[in-house]
Amino acid sequence: MDLPTVKLEILEVLLLHEKPVKATLVAKELGKEGKEARAVQTHLFGLVRAGLAESPEKGQYIISPKGKISLGLPEVTKEKAFEILTHRPGDKAFHFYAGIDKPMHVYAYDLSDFCNKLNTVDLETVSFHVERGDFEAWFKMLGDNELAKKTALLRSRKLSGEELRETLHALLGNRCIILSEIAGQSVPSN
Repeated sequence: MDLPTVKLEILEVLLLHEKPVKATLVAKELGKEGKEARAVQTHLFGLVRAGLAESPEKGQYIISPKGKISLGLPEVTKEKAFEILTHRPGDKAFHFYAGIDKPMHVYAYDLSDFCNKLNTVDLETVSFHVERGDFEAWFKMLGDNELAKKTALLRSRKLSGEELRETLHALLGNRCIILSEIAGQSVPSN
């Protein structure tokens, strides 16, 4: 299904939110004001009618499983969730660097471990890896295309400092919970 750019952008905003959000927030995150903000509401109605978004409460919107598929994100099965959450050996762990040729000797062996380590490394390290797309690449290696896509969307927002770390940490924490529930595992505490 080929969607207009504005509808794809709306779906991407919805993808970043684990809970339903108002059309005004979607418009704000897209930088739309006035008539353009009202157009976002109209597009949201169309996305709901097409089954790409859902409106569980009046005025609240969330991306649907079909909407995720339209963004190229396959549904995550129990087996896939378990695979994504699996502990990795050292050569498949994420290796944190402070910069080019500046290893920190801090490693994350799975998503939950990554989420915890994210809070221990300095902000420059987080920015270094986000700007280079390193986190996205590792999430793809784990098999989590959805988390890679969300991280890429965060990178495009040009967040920095503690706001970047907190947003990424929340994203990872929510993802760990969702994947653990799908896999039927105990939910990690991050």
